[in-house]
Amino acid sequence: MHENKQTWRSARRLFGKLIGLACLTLGLVPGTSAAAYPEKQINMIIAYAPGGGSDLIARMLAPYIEKELGNGAKIVVLNRPGAGGAIGFAELARAAPDGYTIGVVNTPNLLTIPIERKVPFSWQSFDLIGNIVDDPGNFTVHADSPIKNLQDLAVYAREKKSEVTVGTTGSGSDDHLAMLLFQKAIGVEMTHVPYKGAAEVRSAMAGQQIIVGATNIGEALGFIKGGARLRNLGVMSPARTALAPDVPTFKEQGYDINLASLRGLAAPKGLPPEIRERLIAATERAIADPKFQAQAASVFAPLRYIPPQKYEAEMREGEAQFRQLWKDMPWADK
Repeated sequence: MHENKQTWRSARRLFGKLIGLACLTLGLVPGTSAAAYPEKQINMIIAYAPGGGSDLIARMLAPYIEKELGNGAKIVVLNRPGAGGAIGFAELARAAPDGYTIGVVNTPNLLTIPIERKVPFSWQSFDLIGNIVDDPGNFTVHADSPIKNLQDLAVYAREKKSEVTVGTTGSGSDDHLAMLLFQKAIGVEMTHVPYKGAAEVRSAMAGQQIIVGATNIGEALGFIKGGARLRNLGVMSPARTALAPDVPTFKEQGYDINLASLRGLAAPKGLPPEIRERLIAATERAIADPKFQAQAASVFAPLRYIPPQKYEAEMREGEAQFRQLWKDMPWADK
């Protein structure tokens, strides 16, 4: 009888080891199976300050992803602003790839920061879940400013030169690159003022602490709807956006500058395949929800869902373009 018990215990231990080996082979660990997921709070990291475009869309989308994931899913948004997004991106990259940390990644910042300086991440440090927003760039001035259009800004900049301050969401952002491309076109160097997010740029504009605010058009329209006294000078898209059909493009005004910010969801590289697929499916369904789309429209967020494979292709193409731009026109602040 004693020998039978020992044999039984040995068999149980062997069975347990085989189950553990199977879990490792499948990329799963106990407690993170797709069937049980999520069993605890999911943190969603935003690399910018509260109140900006990334923060607003993430907070709107989170409840819809919770609904699609089921199992009582709870998503908590954590803002980690600073260094043009590098602080938040780094925290997301080093988190455990277990499905309990996801975050918003923004281009071009995610692509340009690793080009300009050494950081512990690249776009390939993440499992891409899907893009949410494609928001064209825009220049804004205070409503009391004498500057009415880009030609006025060019004349003003040539007269005032470095006194023209331009607020952006950080070095290497689409806002910053737009400023550099514009000043190259007009032959005048302006003064870059980086902030931790678009909401801080809005506050600086409202207080007339800067001359120009470089933000995305959706963000600017949201600020204006919220009571900010701002004037849009031009949108950086190939054609006028339906969000603001009365705002001319840069190209219409003689400056061929096309830049936009993609905002999508990602997780640390190495998610268990089943959990990754759960997150991808939940995100796609959440973005397609008519109620979410109506909420996004109310804050002027131009939705553009891009599935992971195509999202990766956009990242790869964008990285190549920005590496060439770095060679032609390094953008790091002195």
